[in-house]
Amino acid sequence: MIAAAEIELRAGSELLLLAPMLRVDKGDRIGLVGRNGAGKTTLTRVLASEAAPASGNVKITGTVGYLPQDPRTADPGQLARSRVLSARGLDAVSIRMTKAAEALAAPGISAEEFDKAGDRYNRALGEFEGLGGYTAESEAATIAASIGLDERILGQPLGTLSGGQRRRIELTRILFSDADVLLLDEPTNHLDADSIRWLRKYLAAYEGGLIIISHDTELLEDTVNKVWHLDANRQEIDLYSMGWSKYLLARETDEKRRKRERKNAETQADSLRKQAERMRAKASKAKAAQTMFKRADRIMAETATVLKKDNVAKLRFPTPKACGRVPLMAENLSRSYGSLEVFTDVDLAIDRGSKVVILGLNGAGKTTMLRILAGIDPPDTGSRELGHGAVVGYYAQEHETLDPAATVWESMAAAGSHLNDTQQRTVLGSFLFQGDSVYKPTGVLSGGEKTRLALACLVVSGSNVLLLDEPTNNLDPASRAEVLNALSLYEGAVVLVTHDPGAVRALNPERVLILPDGDEDLWSESYIELIELA
Repeated sequence: MIAAAEIELRAGSELLLLAPMLRVDKGDRIGLVGRNGAGKTTLTRVLASEAAPASGNVKITGTVGYLPQDPRTADPGQLARSRVLSARGLDAVSIRMTKAAEALAAPGISAEEFDKAGDRYNRALGEFEGLGGYTAESEAATIAASIGLDERILGQPLGTLSGGQRRRIELTRILFSDADVLLLDEPTNHLDADSIRWLRKYLAAYEGGLIIISHDTELLEDTVNKVWHLDANRQEIDLYSMGWSKYLLARETDEKRRKRERKNAETQADSLRKQAERMRAKASKAKAAQTMFKRADRIMAETATVLKKDNVAKLRFPTPKACGRVPLMAENLSRSYGSLEVFTDVDLAIDRGSKVVILGLNGAGKTTMLRILAGIDPPDTGSRELGHGAVVGYYAQEHETLDPAATVWESMAAAGSHLNDTQQRTVLGSFLFQGDSVYKPTGVLSGGEKTRLALACLVVSGSNVLLLDEPTNNLDPASRAEVLNALSLYEGAVVLVTHDPGAVRALNPERVLILPDGDEDLWSESYIELIELA
């Protein structure tokens, strides 16, 4: 179904991966794992023919359905239902049927035009039925409902949907595509607990080929029968033909073996160097001593990457700048998309140092509210006001605040213009952007790398109010832990939108704002269930 040979992946001049042979066959359910920035998304895009490798070739037989981390660009005026049906070409056929039916019903139509319209309708109907017809439409609606999309949402234009809803539409579309191979990059992002449980069962029973990138270990445990571990230190991929639990044990065994090999190599190299030191004093043996030194260096070089630990971004939010008692206030906020009312007459006051969580189901307007509070989008009614000394930092879940054409360093320079080049380099280095990686265009970064860059830009902002929209999405467990620790220590005000209960507990909020009604309440653990449903 997918066969890749002699694949070399690079990000600019940086080598990400050398893989002699990779195969995805029917029945393979593969978990693709590795730290953020290791090349998982890049490899998936290459296997989906969305990008070309630096060298090597990929051969695909059958069809491939690819779900990227970020929702794909689509016509904002297209109905969500049509977007889903387009996976099998049903949307275009449905439009032709509708137009032909309208022509048949037109008043005063001639007999000749009536016959032509009837022929068009019958041809379109035959094609529609050949693609599965109304049964396929019902199947699409069932998948959509299983991941939290009702008929109302399917009938809306894409441009009126939240980021979470658009992501669910794309996931529905890929699952409905009936592709021979599915490539899913973080498929549980923006899904509630019930939807995730349904997705686990669906993927566990999937009969085609499957590659999943996910930090949801329960999803991997329930679905995969193979694991590909992309080792960023060795630029290699380790293939394990086993499920997740057995993989974890095998991986631990492999790491212990490498440690033993490293220790043996150090002992052997140390012995060679000592012997070479004794020999180099004699002119007759100087050449042999030099050979021994080179051999010792070669032994160490062959095992040098074995014990390198994956680096983790060192995240600390800045000490907030001094500000007034109420740095951010909003009154009578309302927002609608066309005839769809999102929320109405919402009031909110963010006190200095306060911690607030915005709760609500998908589509309740959480991201819309943050964008209004950040000053990016205007409300339909009401106002948003900054208090004395307020500096607002906004983290966008879809990373739309990052310019895809700008490099990593240019993005940092724009956010931290008060820093010199060395200071900017230091901050980027603490977020694992080192060497030539600072010259990467933002548009080619993985979801995890974009998250790190966006957070790095926040760190240099000096903000005393942080508006955070799903800041733990796309992060590996170690990086997520860093973000949660930084949240727990930050002294400024925070308004948080998240489906991650751990992020809320780290924030330790005092208040919640519940959308779309705009009700405020004191925080209690009883709200954790609503976070998981969001």
